[in-house]
Amino acid sequence: MITAFQIIVNKLITLGCKITKRNGTVLPGTFSYNIRPKVLEKIKYPKYVIGVTGSSGKGTTTNLIAHILKSNGYDVVYNETGSNGIRGITTLILNNCTIFGRFKHDILLLEIDEKHLHLGFRKNKLTHLIITNITRDQPARNGSIDLVYNAIMETIDEQTTLILNADDAGLMKTKLNFKGQIITYGLEKTVDSYTKFKGQSIDNAYCPKCHKKLTYKFYHYGHIGSYFCKNCDFSRGTPNFIGTNIDLKNKTMKINNELVTLNKDILYEAYSTIAAYALTTTIGVKKEEITFALNANTMKAKRGKTYQFNNRHITFLESKNENALSYYQSLKYIIDKNEKVSVILGFDNVSRRYKFNDVSWLWDVEFELLNTSNIDKIFCIGRFKWDVANRLLYANIDAKKIIIVEDLDEILDLITKKTKYDLYTMVCFDMTAILKQKILEANNGNN
Repeated sequence: MITAFQIIVNKLITLGCKITKRNGTVLPGTFSYNIRPKVLEKIKYPKYVIGVTGSSGKGTTTNLIAHILKSNGYDVVYNETGSNGIRGITTLILNNCTIFGRFKHDILLLEIDEKHLHLGFRKNKLTHLIITNITRDQPARNGSIDLVYNAIMETIDEQTTLILNADDAGLMKTKLNFKGQIITYGLEKTVDSYTKFKGQSIDNAYCPKCHKKLTYKFYHYGHIGSYFCKNCDFSRGTPNFIGTNIDLKNKTMKINNELVTLNKDILYEAYSTIAAYALTTTIGVKKEEITFALNANTMKAKRGKTYQFNNRHITFLESKNENALSYYQSLKYIIDKNEKVSVILGFDNVSRRYKFNDVSWLWDVEFELLNTSNIDKIFCIGRFKWDVANRLLYANIDAKKIIIVEDLDEILDLITKKTKYDLYTMVCFDMTAILKQKILEANNGNN
């Protein structure tokens, strides 16, 4: 009886949010979850309950899976807004249930925060789980990568099929103990891969089996790449789904010799695409249906959009705070363009989930990549602009290139006066919305 009450409350609050034009993705689930936290354990789930988790890439991967399924007529519900915490997930699930607690669709697909997984899905709930990677991410909240990994593994058992990124050595240790089915995917060497480690620190350097140092055939970035142990038989091996002929310039790659299109010319898109391909194949979607969705009925990338302002382009790269490898991919994307550009950096909030203002992670980010003649100006914005600027100075970037924006209302005027080149923003979600709105308002005012 209480489950029906929670579902009704959830639906009514959602309706109220729609009427009042408020964001209703989290508030309804907050009320429902507070009434009884274990409400999701009472739901009658469909045949497929698919989770996507990991330090980065889970949102893009979830959207691609949903696109493939919807393009081929599958009845799927997913958290399109990106609310991946337990309260947002509760809102979504209860809104798609009958009052008797039966889920009304054939497939439930969820992007799930890796530390919230255990709150909603204990044993036997998830039929499939993709883990994209585990890297140092939100250190004030997550602590070590081992704590994150353990939190995920304690939630599942052998009845859940795991789809793992084989290029992450920390994930492949799962094969040592997990008794259920494991499907793996990975990318072969690209023109940007390197054989000698370039970073300042590495998350997984030692064999999880014998604890000797791993040897890498190549790195894609961070500890992601192809590795093996000289002392025992632990290695990346040959993934079930392998990405080859990766051509980011033309946005194509081959997955098990099938040519597919990438919707963005950046490496993380190749990882998201092959993860989505592996999952949908595993649940029985036909190869021609998957390639139709990726090649013919293509999905536009939600991130990395470009806007026009004052006869120049501004491209929004939403870099995830507290995740050095997310920043690395954005930085590399910018410098690989090999053109004169300016950059906007900054954030108002370190995290949307807690108020710890730890900025130590800035020192893990390779801002040294911006120390090149192709970078014209770097605009530092937001509440932590001085912390960002200080880190740039320690990266030996010329102080004359760094512009502190004291008042965000002046950003467009400063862009106009201080630089004549295209721009890339590397800001988190909070600042992205603000900057986009300012650009749209300015463009409308000029029409």
